[in-house]
Amino acid sequence: MDALIANSLLKAQTYAQYRETVTSLLAEGKATGDVQSDALVHYTQLNETRMNRLQKTVQLEDAVATKLHHLTRSYTWLVLSEGWCGDAAQLLPVMHKMALASDKIELKIVFRDQHPELMDAYLTNGTRSIPKLLILDNESDIVIASWGPRPEPAAQLVRDYKAQHGVFDETGKTALQLWYLHDKGKSTQEEIVALLR
Repeated sequence: MDALIANSLLKAQTYAQYRETVTSLLAEGKATGDVQSDALVHYTQLNETRMNRLQKTVQLEDAVATKLHHLTRSYTWLVLSEGWCGDAAQLLPVMHKMALASDKIELKIVFRDQHPELMDAYLTNGTRSIPKLLILDNESDIVIASWGPRPEPAAQLVRDYKAQHGVFDETGKTALQLWYLHDKGKSTQEEIVALLR
């Protein structure tokens, strides 16, 4: 196994531990990561609400649930995230629900700012965009795929908005959150399950 991945897994948290860490920091008026600001704390508070709702409402697509139930290989899903990240708040509960559906998947999460070398090995268009899912095949101990920071239709929405407005501002972020609300995790499930052998 790659030393970078192995070292990251030693420090990784379960989904429950990640949620607990984010909630505990928020109770102290802090966000995760190297940078602290009122805005990041505000985004983290919004994300707590989103994640609590999604944990209760996310439903797996029938075809996705069937594939997850019949996996023959085992995987570790290692996700780079931060509590203030709006995309992570929408996607981690979906990944969690998918992992719960199969005894062949173990979901682990690390904080991006605590693992810069790992993040820099899996950049998106040269940026440290999160969440980033690394799918590790436990039999071969290699990363067979990386996915993120968002499903392709959402990524296209962001690209189109930037092309039209030059920036991705609060209006764009609101449009993205509405897209997630309407998609209900469907695109995320389909794209991730397609990466599994």
